[in-house]
Amino acid sequence: MSNATRFYSLNDFLKERHGEKVMKLSLDGGFTCPNRDGKVATGGCIFCSSRGSGDFTSSSKYSITKQMEENITLLSNKWPNVTKYMPYFQAYSSTYAPLQVLKEQYEEALSFPNVVGLAIATRPDCLEEDLLDYLGELNKRTHLWIELGLQTIHSKTSSFINRGHDLACFEESVYKLYNRGIEVVAHMIIGLPYETREDILATATYMSKLPLQGVKMHMLHVLDNAPLGKLYNKEPFPLLTEDEYVEIVGEILKILPSHFVIHRLTGDGDRNHLIAPLWTTHKTMVLNHIHKYLKSENIYQGYR
Repeated sequence: MSNATRFYSLNDFLKERHGEKVMKLSLDGGFTCPNRDGKVATGGCIFCSSRGSGDFTSSSKYSITKQMEENITLLSNKWPNVTKYMPYFQAYSSTYAPLQVLKEQYEEALSFPNVVGLAIATRPDCLEEDLLDYLGELNKRTHLWIELGLQTIHSKTSSFINRGHDLACFEESVYKLYNRGIEVVAHMIIGLPYETREDILATATYMSKLPLQGVKMHMLHVLDNAPLGKLYNKEPFPLLTEDEYVEIVGEILKILPSHFVIHRLTGDGDRNHLIAPLWTTHKTMVLNHIHKYLKSENIYQGYR
């Protein structure tokens, strides 16, 4: 953990693992989600945009190779000297397809020059046994991690947001991946409707006791192309202020073990569709606010 950052960042982790900075390349494999089109579909999680968390990926009409090339061209303006890459299957549920289709896409990404690993975001109810066996094999020949959406441990909230699976499903999937030696990153949303500060910290405490590699934090975004936007416009519910969010992030960092990699402190909402909270559009300012708060309160990850 860097004394300068006060938490174990993804950037630090990747530099330690691969000897230099690694560029993540966000991809859309053209998948969908069982919560939208499966046998027990509920219409999808109500916070999820029409692009299924892939708002900042390239279009799935392009090949994986072309998407990666586009990513590199765009991000090289920011990081001109970075030459190692981590493909990140981000949009929708990126294990929700026949195994052969998944293999073709993952292997194409891994065959790209200077790729050091593979990151795959999905749901805990999208991990069939044959896929898990393949991921176990893949893990032996590349740096692999799987990102699972937890969002909250509270069943009342999960039902309200149409999550479509229970906590037991999430925990079972974590251990299935862990038992195969695969790194697991859990997502949590901070500021879900009607959750208290105590509710949010209880989710963090639960995660701290699991064999996770990392955690990704998101601020709740209310989008006009998601069902939550319609609900909010009809009956607005309280949203966290920037100060409240920053303070809660600080408390979460104190709860999470120091070896957990912090993959994200806040997320991006598509400003073309964002209804609220509008302060989240200034991501750099929010991150600076978090860093200043951690320093002023002398907060370090894993130390209460």
